[in-house]
Amino acid sequence: MTDTQPVNPETEAQGTPAAEVLETPTDPKSTKKESAKPSRKKAGDAEKLAALEEKLAEAEQKQGELQNSLMRTAAEYDNYRKRSQKEQESAFGNGVSHAANALLPVLDTLNAAATADTTDPEYKKGVLMTLAKCEEVFKFLGIQEIAAMGQPFDPELHNAVMQQAADGAAPGTITLVMQKGYTLNGRVIRHAMVAVAP
Repeated sequence: MTDTQPVNPETEAQGTPAAEVLETPTDPKSTKKESAKPSRKKAGDAEKLAALEEKLAEAEQKQGELQNSLMRTAAEYDNYRKRSQKEQESAFGNGVSHAANALLPVLDTLNAAATADTTDPEYKKGVLMTLAKCEEVFKFLGIQEIAAMGQPFDPELHNAVMQQAADGAAPGTITLVMQKGYTLNGRVIRHAMVAVAP
């Protein structure tokens, strides 16, 4: 039989290697250097972050200014487009109005010829066809005859040149149309020349 000796905890502790039990001592100077490096690094990172944030703020401000400028330019262009369109429509309307005023005496002559007595039915038919074509073209251009006969006098549409009584006509009613009036898209280009009941 072998004798077993009791294990002494102190001797066992003495027998363990020092690397397992104790930590290696550190140099206090090296600890200071290591701790100083991260603080310097943190300060440098903070400066970089502040610089980047400043650049970002400047970029956002510039982007806002450019966006405002773009919106102003788009609004100015839209106003210019609308203004140009109005001017173009107005110029076209003025051109049509000028041409219509030049042709209205011709239309008056055709109206007079259509109501005149004639013994030649073919002549009358030709005048009426020509008159119908003229009225068709005028209608296509937006030119309409002003209603006058039997209507109440309206100074915006009619030009009263005399008073004429008529049976059963109320005062201020148009009793005779001496010259037809016309509008172009609702705008008067020639007032109707009329006689009005007193």
